[in-house]
Amino acid sequence: MEHKLSLDELLDINAPHTYVLKVSGESMIGAGIFDGDYLVVSRARESKPRDIVAAYLNGEIFVKRLGKSHGSYVLQSEHPDYPPRYVQEDDELRIWGVVTHSLRDHRAHA
Repeated sequence: MEHKLSLDELLDINAPHTYVLKVSGESMIGAGIFDGDYLVVSRARESKPRDIVAAYLNGEIFVKRLGKSHGSYVLQSEHPDYPPRYVQEDDELRIWGVVTHSLRDHRAHA
């Protein structure tokens, strides 16, 4: 018997708490996330240190690894050319969700 695989079910992308972002930039290549990849982001999962998150910091959107240092949050890149962003007390930080999957288009483009 053949089992049909649903990407919507596998990635939980039909759920109202899940959305997809397209990556722009190279700051997370050490985590296997590349420019042009699509990320599945869950708002239902509570973020914890070491999670890769979609975050809003002072008007900018970032995809970074969430860290903690001396009681404050740090948004860490996975590329040596991109320094960490230390969240200060007066900064506006909102975690939009936890990255659960990444998708890459492997087709040749002209």
